[in-house]
Amino acid sequence: MADTTTRPGLAASSPFELRVDLGQRVPESDVRSALATGDMGFLHSFTTGATVDGPGVRVVAWTTGCMWRCRYCHNPDTWTLTNGIPVSVARAAEELRKYQRGLAIMNGGFTLSGGEPLMQHRFAVKLLTAAKGMGIHTALDTNGFYGDRLSDADMEQVDLVLLDLKTWDAGRHLALTGMDNAPTLEFARRLAARRRPVWLRYVLVPGLTDDLSDIAHVARFAGSLGNVERVDVLPFHQMGKYKWEKLGIPYTLGDTSPPGEELIQRTIQIFRAEGLAAC
Repeated sequence: MADTTTRPGLAASSPFELRVDLGQRVPESDVRSALATGDMGFLHSFTTGATVDGPGVRVVAWTTGCMWRCRYCHNPDTWTLTNGIPVSVARAAEELRKYQRGLAIMNGGFTLSGGEPLMQHRFAVKLLTAAKGMGIHTALDTNGFYGDRLSDADMEQVDLVLLDLKTWDAGRHLALTGMDNAPTLEFARRLAARRRPVWLRYVLVPGLTDDLSDIAHVARFAGSLGNVERVDVLPFHQMGKYKWEKLGIPYTLGDTSPPGEELIQRTIQIFRAEGLAAC
């Protein structure tokens, strides 16, 4: 399959840049081959200077393809695999190598996010392995639904898992994402059993994920695992609203405001009450 990455380039100023149909002309047989071998993947973009996607200053590669339909998603253009740029592992590693020295100086690393990276798990593992080979700290930002696709050896290529727990109640989770949360919780337990470091990410959305009892369930679960090093409470924002409008996808949160500081702090305290470092 041809590696067509010239226009637009992999680098983007922000993950909020709308990108669509960049891999639309790739034959379906080549798409299947890419997913099967992992030699080629589909990326929305690379962004630099991230400080919220793992320790230090990070380079983040954003994959395309996601099976969840989170109602607050700020990058719905990453849902479709062929919205991304088709790129070889070698080309993606070449892009990352540009930042190798700077990342070492800034105690940073490389984060693979999305979309959902494990929809392209073979590509993800090969790219993370390439990063590890450069001596770069690696992080995987995932909803965990396809965590069973990773072997124990694969997980050795990931220094840190950024695990997105959306909500606790199964019915609420289904309404929020369109998917079951049982595989995510099982992946969390597996990471705990293998003592793999985890940062938990919880998006706080007024009217959707702000039920304090539900948050307490998430906090108790996270506290019981023993490997959660940090919890990031991420306030909902409207920075991706324009993408829903441009893509013609009905957006149900147009009138939802970001959470107030009091709610944010109450949520943080619930996690801290379980012995977790939350911010």
